[in-house]
Amino acid sequence: MDALIKSIRPNKPSDKQPESRPAELDPAEFLAAAVRADQPRPARAEAEQAVKTLLAYIGENTAREGLLDTPRRVVEAFDELYQGYHQCPAEVLDRTFGETAGYDDFVLVRDIEFTSQCEHHMMPFYGKAHIAYTPVERVVGLSKLARLTDIFARRLQTQEHLTAQIAAAIDEILKPRGVAVLVEAEHTCMSVRGVAKHGATTFTSRFTGMFRDNPAEQGRFLSLVRGTQR
Repeated sequence: MDALIKSIRPNKPSDKQPESRPAELDPAEFLAAAVRADQPRPARAEAEQAVKTLLAYIGENTAREGLLDTPRRVVEAFDELYQGYHQCPAEVLDRTFGETAGYDDFVLVRDIEFTSQCEHHMMPFYGKAHIAYTPVERVVGLSKLARLTDIFARRLQTQEHLTAQIAAAIDEILKPRGVAVLVEAEHTCMSVRGVAKHGATTFTSRFTGMFRDNPAEQGRFLSLVRGTQR
């Protein structure tokens, strides 16, 4: 069961509105780390006590042997799962290479695996990101696109916001002729709770520049992602 997110189009001719461009993101979202050095944060002991409180809330005995180290382990896991708050997206893309021999087509990195956390339930969603951009004279190392995806994924997210952030960061920092991002993911907040629909996949996309303005380039990107074009 696949859930494809599409923009809503008016059904009646009289309801048609002029085509609008996607809303721009605040550059602060992708040009610097999300956590400032001077931002107040609880002490580690307070964070561990909060975990202990949640364990007691669900009915656990926090003094039993198996849970004695759980608060510490959970906080350590949070440090790993949410490390993207302390990483700067702009720094990942700041080194480029000019030896492209006049290459003028788009560059596609497909099947970038990621795991993120839903900001509504703090439950994982995971899947793959497919990223393409058309460089202007200089290119970025291919691994940097995967690193960029991980930085944004390792924050509390919605899939829509994650998709928009990846595209906006590449567009703003690399200044390419266009960016295409397609993200597909399964959300455990709907597969293991709530409606409990295991295997449902959500797709989101964002296009800028030539990919936004040229349907043929969008189609070629999607064909390559799906493996239907050789």
